[in-house]
Amino acid sequence: MITRVVLALALSASPVVTPAVGAPGPCPVPVPAGTTCGFLEVPERRDAPGRTIKVGYAVRASSAPGRRPDPIVYMSGGPGSASMQLMGFLSQMFPDRDVVTVEQRGSRYSQPSLACPETAQALLGQLRRPRADVGAAAARCRARLREQGVDLRGYHTKEIAADVVALRRELGYTRWNLFGVSYSTRVMMDVAAADPGAVRSVVLDSYLPESVAWYDDADRNLGDAMAELGVRDRFEAMIARLNRSPALVPTLDPLLGREFTARMSGDDVATILAEALHDAEVAAVAPALVSALAEGHDELLRPLADAVGEGLVSHEFGLYHAVQCQDEVPFNTFTTKSRLFTVNSDKAVCDAWRLPKSAPVNATTTAPVHVVGGQYDPTTPPRTAEAAAAALPAERFREYPRMSHAVFLASGCAREQIVDFVGDPASQFVRPCLDRRVPAGFQANDVHVSAAPYQISLAPWLAAPFALFALASLVQFVPAALKGRALPAFGGLAGVAFAWLVAESVVTMANANESALAVGLPRTTGLYTWLAVASVVLSGAALIRERRPPQIAAAVIGAGFLIWWMAWVL
Repeated sequence: MITRVVLALALSASPVVTPAVGAPGPCPVPVPAGTTCGFLEVPERRDAPGRTIKVGYAVRASSAPGRRPDPIVYMSGGPGSASMQLMGFLSQMFPDRDVVTVEQRGSRYSQPSLACPETAQALLGQLRRPRADVGAAAARCRARLREQGVDLRGYHTKEIAADVVALRRELGYTRWNLFGVSYSTRVMMDVAAADPGAVRSVVLDSYLPESVAWYDDADRNLGDAMAELGVRDRFEAMIARLNRSPALVPTLDPLLGREFTARMSGDDVATILAEALHDAEVAAVAPALVSALAEGHDELLRPLADAVGEGLVSHEFGLYHAVQCQDEVPFNTFTTKSRLFTVNSDKAVCDAWRLPKSAPVNATTTAPVHVVGGQYDPTTPPRTAEAAAAALPAERFREYPRMSHAVFLASGCAREQIVDFVGDPASQFVRPCLDRRVPAGFQANDVHVSAAPYQISLAPWLAAPFALFALASLVQFVPAALKGRALPAFGGLAGVAFAWLVAESVVTMANANESALAVGLPRTTGLYTWLAVASVVLSGAALIRERRPPQIAAAVIGAGFLIWWMAWVL
């Protein structure tokens, strides 16, 4: 166990290679006015200087009249997530301060970028049969990176923290405020320990303490999140059912650009849900989703399968595993096999890579610390975050109800309180606030289960029968009403009313929580269907009395629509 003093000495040990900031250049992502981007050149390994690498960063200079002298420096989590894309969001949070976003070495906007498509493809291969060999894929990735001159031993938390310290010195800031989320909370705690005189305050959102054995806790954390959501029993029933009889689900391979059929067991679904629940909107709709899956609605697995592919292109897996294999995996026991394939895959990668175990830092700080947690967080739960926060000398912890991972992205209240804290870190006063837009929760009886809304989101043309029925109803209603023909007029009116009410209820649901549409339609949709039935019956009756082409078209379109609606949508 080493102290922060030893860490500071380690970061300056051996011959020193002075970091250098390159000339500002174009930013790789859209950023607000006043933002410059660049690279910080640093040693790949400070314990063995020689090869250098470049760490990406961006600085937004505040032009506010009351500009504060101490900026916010932000890093995303992962490991391996990019940071620059949040510059606009952070600039709105802190308009009176400079905002610095710093990339992790080896991430997308640093050089080199440690992409590992071999491992990413093997992770997606966990949904195929036979399952892909993740360890063998990782070995191929490491061999390729080695040929490029990459030394994976240089990609771990202490080096990333040293990059942040070096960037402050090169940018010329005497003091600043640290802001980390998820994995980068660990980085920022190391920064605070290594550079104590320059740290004014620390914000830790979804705190991942070094003392937590994350892999050993992963199954428990997911189960606890399901218990908080009130669906622990249904969650276990869903897993048991799909483990007995895995579902076959069409999905897209984003790396190869083609569809394949995933074979999803209950443990696979649990793994994907553990990642999907990071989003507060998904967490809010999880009770309805888990209940439907427990009852056998496997058609709802498509959005979950698609989410795996999306996740594989959001991280640089070479960097992710380099950090995990040195700083996390060696400190877990893995005494029992996890139900989560991501846990087992990470262990397989690290067994193949055989990177050295890092020395614990046990970082602490005397600077004021504000720790933020979400009630439903399945990765960095309040249970572990609050206990670790309590051990810090000057901390305050806030848990936000109905929130999940990376709270500040979803909670306006959390953002307000973070800004208040940074404005006056010494104050223990917390301004009361209320989230004005908390994602609406949905239970099983709030949603009519249907895969149609998600399918339509992928291919909008699938909604053509609905649009055609609405148009035909309107065309039928207007002239019939003007000419006083009751049956076709009421038939058209019923169809128009149905289309309007369904569209209005779907828009209302989407505005409250767009993720709910991955589970189905508002429960009231079933009641509105009787209007469509009435429209078709009245149009048919009008056709019997008067067989004119417009009436024939209305009756045929209505009958076809009703078959489509009842058979595919409902």
